[in-house]
Amino acid sequence: MADNCMKKKLPIGIDDFCEIRTEGFYYVDKTAMIRDLLNAWGKVNLFTRPRRFGKSMNMSMLKAFLEIGCDSTLFEGLDISKETQLCEKYMGKFPVISVSLKSVDGFDYESARSDLCSEIGREALRFNFLLESESLTETEKEMYKKLVNVDPKHPDYFKMSDDVIKGSLSVLSGFLQKHFGKKVIILIDEYDVPLAKASEGNYYPQMVKLIRGMFDKALKSNESLYFAVLTGCLRVAKESIFTGLNNPNILSITTVRFDEYFGFADHEVKEMLAYYGLTDKYDTVREWYDGYRFGKVDVYCPWDVINYCYELTSDPTASPKEYWSNTSGNDIVRHFIEKSNKTANTKREIEALVAGETVEKVIREDLTYNHLYDEIENIWSVLFMTGYLTHREEPDGKKYQLIIPNREIREIFVEQITDMFQKVVRANTSRLTEFGEAIKSGDAAKTEKLFTSYLFDSITVRDTSVQKDKKEILYHGEMIGILVNIEGWDSKTNADSGDGYSDVMVKIEDEDIGIIIEFKYAENARLDEGCKDAMAQIERMNYTSDLKHEGYHTIYKYGIACFKKRCKVVCEKEEYSSEM
Repeated sequence: MADNCMKKKLPIGIDDFCEIRTEGFYYVDKTAMIRDLLNAWGKVNLFTRPRRFGKSMNMSMLKAFLEIGCDSTLFEGLDISKETQLCEKYMGKFPVISVSLKSVDGFDYESARSDLCSEIGREALRFNFLLESESLTETEKEMYKKLVNVDPKHPDYFKMSDDVIKGSLSVLSGFLQKHFGKKVIILIDEYDVPLAKASEGNYYPQMVKLIRGMFDKALKSNESLYFAVLTGCLRVAKESIFTGLNNPNILSITTVRFDEYFGFADHEVKEMLAYYGLTDKYDTVREWYDGYRFGKVDVYCPWDVINYCYELTSDPTASPKEYWSNTSGNDIVRHFIEKSNKTANTKREIEALVAGETVEKVIREDLTYNHLYDEIENIWSVLFMTGYLTHREEPDGKKYQLIIPNREIREIFVEQITDMFQKVVRANTSRLTEFGEAIKSGDAAKTEKLFTSYLFDSITVRDTSVQKDKKEILYHGEMIGILVNIEGWDSKTNADSGDGYSDVMVKIEDEDIGIIIEFKYAENARLDEGCKDAMAQIERMNYTSDLKHEGYHTIYKYGIACFKKRCKVVCEKEEYSSEM
């Protein structure tokens, strides 16, 4: 491991371009995006990408480059500095209005509206020199004061009427154009967060009306606008908030243009790992955090790579974690899993995804937040656009070959599937009781019937790429998921017993019963052979010895062979006298 004492710091949770460039943080150069944008910009440019893929960082970079007063040293040595003519024409030449709507996330309309006022007000305060501007009339200065009208009872909050909010960005850009004699660039980061939160909080119509009014004035009929850039997770349907806007330049995850500027390319990850002396971790990083495809470029999630590298620099033995998933509640996957319980075909498709296979689906990129979960087909599109699924091969029109991108996202699906399975098990108490009675009495036929019913009712977590012994783990995971819900039973998986570890061990103390269960994955549905192998392993590894030594008088030994959603169960009973 290389000495990291003099290395650049890793930017954990930092998305301010200026701070990264001035405070000695590691930076993956994405400034060529500035060149490509300025060479081919539309009046309104919308970039949609999943969260934590560098949207805010790139918006901060654009502001730092374009805004009057730009510090050109921030870009020394970066790709954009090679574009001398473009730098002379654009660098530091424009007034820039930059707002982020990621904090407009109130639980009700009034709190979200207040958040929006505060975001607009704080940005307007950056231009308080307008109050002294000779280019503005007294009337215009009074209009500006309405944008920075602080609530006297709550100094951290701003007070604005709906009309002031709707006209805020348009009015502010007009004043800046008059003062500087230059048209204005408007940057709006995470434009769709207020809509997502409004949908969750049941105040969607009110928020749509407010945001639509603000965007109409700022982006549609604003003569002071040079161009605008917006970012978000989803491309919201045009009729929702972009009504009447002429052909916004949509740059989504399926667009080839700009595909390399969000996320880390493979060579960028290799360079980072080499810089910190972590080259030996490349395969692990790739397995866990690679696999996304934007346009025609395969990328890693930058949030994951940075966080894992940060941990590795202090603990070279650190295991990869679900960094990206821990920044959200993963409600989309939960809704998806819950809805799939009503559709057998969708359950099978989820099983295919978790197994590493592809599923062909039509993708709709123009949804509205209040209808995301109306249909299961909508949720496929949302999962794709928010990074829980990606695609392989070239799409056939709107049909995409969808796949889970990497190990981290697979773990999210498995966790949500497991949670739902637990709910299903607990909801049917009669079946759970019946299963318990069957297995503690050695009734192999009833155990087989009921376990098969659980397999058919659940989404089976399998992986076609893993070895046979790992496939077996998936089945004894389902078994333990049932048994832990039986009150009074001590059920453990991979229990230390005899000369190894049994798949499942159960102790029923008040009934003096012990149970050993061994699973085998039956290749080509050879269920009888699998059961024989399982029972032979119980004997060979002496799995019952611990139960004998603890004084259990009745011990059931189960051999269970599984193939897809089929299983066969055999059982043998051993009884011991109290002298043992």
